[in-house]
Amino acid sequence: MRAIVPTLWADGSAAAVADFYTSVFRDARETNRTHYPTEGLPDFQQHMAGEILTLDLEIHGLRISVINAGDEFRPNPAAGFMVNLDPAFLEDPRGYLDSLFAALSEGGRVLMELGEYPFSPRYAWVEDRFGVSWQLILTDPTGEPRPTLLPALMFCGPAQNRAVEAGRAYTNLFPGSRLGTAVHYPQQTGPATTDGVMFSEFRLGPAQDDPREEFWVTAMDSAVEQDFTFTPGFSLRVEAEGQEEIDRLWAVLSRHPEDEQCGWCRDAFGLSWQIVPADLGELMRAPGAHQALMGMKKIEIAGFGTHGPLSNPH
Repeated sequence: MRAIVPTLWADGSAAAVADFYTSVFRDARETNRTHYPTEGLPDFQQHMAGEILTLDLEIHGLRISVINAGDEFRPNPAAGFMVNLDPAFLEDPRGYLDSLFAALSEGGRVLMELGEYPFSPRYAWVEDRFGVSWQLILTDPTGEPRPTLLPALMFCGPAQNRAVEAGRAYTNLFPGSRLGTAVHYPQQTGPATTDGVMFSEFRLGPAQDDPREEFWVTAMDSAVEQDFTFTPGFSLRVEAEGQEEIDRLWAVLSRHPEDEQCGWCRDAFGLSWQIVPADLGELMRAPGAHQALMGMKKIEIAGFGTHGPLSNPH
């Protein structure tokens, strides 16, 4: 199964982000970190020489990457996470939910108050101090199992009422994917039409023996006019197997040529993706690899071979 890794943009605060999440969640750990090279950086990155470039975390089985960069972008509620607290698999899920609410809302803001809702006996939506949004939900243990942590997308602004369309497009792109539940608005609600969904879900990639190990995404259309939409503050990194796979994904996902840079692209709905080779870490260890990457839009694996001793860059 190809890896799809949610990535958060941090304004020089990647270490603080990682420390915070590993202290807040019961099952969270740092798995890897990379650093900017000490020389050969472009002028705008000179101040980052030797500093952390990325920090990789695993939270309740979901890989999350934090990129340490500038102040160009920040996460917002258009893309974040749903924390699926299932009594069938978690001890004291209500108490855990309440503790997450207290920790994540401190220094942040509450988007939906902690309480009982028609869809859940315990739910809250918060934006933490780093701008990352979290929907905390006590789920029905009789339902189909889902991962504890899922990326959550809200389609608003120019992407309004396109959640269903996006789910179909993404599941068609990744072999083995499938659509799950979709609950449509019964009537026009703010900017949301009856084509929009209050909730939907889809799996990217094939089924696993344990459904909690699958990569599920939730998606909804906003019922309120929003002054924000998707930004590179939250992206999905796809670790592709070889150049042919990179080319196939790029041809579908890149719809805004002006936003192509270093393997980053933006799709038809405005969501940002990073399409990278699965062995990018190995490629980046070659001399001159950072400079080579900075000169690319779509990643060309062979391009790393001219900057270091890689006998077989494929």
